Amino acid sequence: MAQEHSHEFLQLKDYIENHVRDMVELEALLTAIPALAPENGGDGESEKCAALERWLRENGITRIEHFDAPDARVSSGVRPNMVASVPGSRDDYSIWVCAHLDVVPVGEPGLWESDPWKVTERDGKIFGRGTEDNQQGLVTGILAALSFVRQHIIPEHTIKLLFMADEEVGSRYGMNFLLREHRDLFKKEDRILIPDGGDPRGETIEVAEKNIAWFKFHTKGKQCHGSRPDLGKNAKLAAADLALRVNDMENFFDKKDALFEPPWSTFQPTMQMQNVEGVNMIPGDDVFCADCRINPCYTLDEVRAELSRRIKSVEDKYGVTVEVTELQAEQSLPTPVDAPVVRELSSAIKAVHGIDARTVGIGGGTVAAGLRNLGFNAVVWSTLDELAHQPNEYAVIKNIALDAMTVAYMASN
Repeated sequence: MAQEHSHEFLQLKDYIENHVRDMVELEALLTAIPALAPENGGDGESEKCAALERWLRENGITRIEHFDAPDARVSSGVRPNMVASVPGSRDDYSIWVCAHLDVVPVGEPGLWESDPWKVTERDGKIFGRGTEDNQQGLVTGILAALSFVRQHIIPEHTIKLLFMADEEVGSRYGMNFLLREHRDLFKKEDRILIPDGGDPRGETIEVAEKNIAWFKFHTKGKQCHGSRPDLGKNAKLAAADLALRVNDMENFFDKKDALFEPPWSTFQPTMQMQNVEGVNMIPGDDVFCADCRINPCYTLDEVRAELSRRIKSVEDKYGVTVEVTELQAEQSLPTPVDAPVVRELSSAIKAVHGIDARTVGIGGGTVAAGLRNLGFNAVVWSTLDELAHQPNEYAVIKNIALDAMTVAYMASN
């Protein structure tokens, strides 16, 4: 059996190596259709999804289902979530490759060396907005699936390709919608791969994320003349003190976790809103925000409780009131480092890349968090240079082939 599988994988590998150029052409097709969320001034992903569906059907992947989310803000009325399946010889579990269709805006056009909506190729790379984030992962799954379909090889386990909407601005119409309305798409035994993060060697498998909490603090005092602070209550001064107390929570929630970089929880004051417009005015209102990334050993309720104590101290000291708004709050459970998806992906990486993979955690957020919180073991992995959201974003062409082989290896064993 092992010999048969080895021969089969060599067939898959040969197909992938000889058809990676097809994926470059598909990247060019998809890049030319800006799929921007309404929040970013776009009309959603429907046009891009329709072009992709036509391409898949023309190339032999025809088992396609839609789980679209209604959204009256876009012209199509929906945000597309599409699943393409390649049935396997066994259906005890499926191997998922979950990629998102939407991209972020170009940013400053002058920083691009070529048209961001037209793929250009040089030095073994393809440049354009979305070529890496997340089209590299998207075409990786497609190429792996095609290596079975086009050679009439039945994978050992069913391959499912998920093309999601709305990842870049919160996943309300994408993964979160699916987990709320179509949770039975996934099984607890499934191997779920999200190729939306990684490293240049493909050696890190992300299995955990820090808990995320974004806060907005609105400090209310009393405005007065800069020369008469005794007649007012300086909201700026109170807010500055509060910002330092928020940052000091890093010393309170001080347990370290070597899975993450940095290994400690971070509580960082960030965006500052404008208050008064004159130097000689003591502000009666001040608004700032904080981005907090907390190690999973702490709960968000523990963070909220400690934050409330510190806010009360500031209110008492300065005679102000502080209104707190949670802009985002996400508690994330980890995927166990010995979960089947981790073991099998590690074996595939060893077989294809020739390296020993290691598990890591990240401070950022991915759609894996929602899956993990419902008991679905998901991993984030890819071989990429992490150019997401940057000007001159690119994907390395050879990485598309290597990662497709990795997925094909998992599906054939």
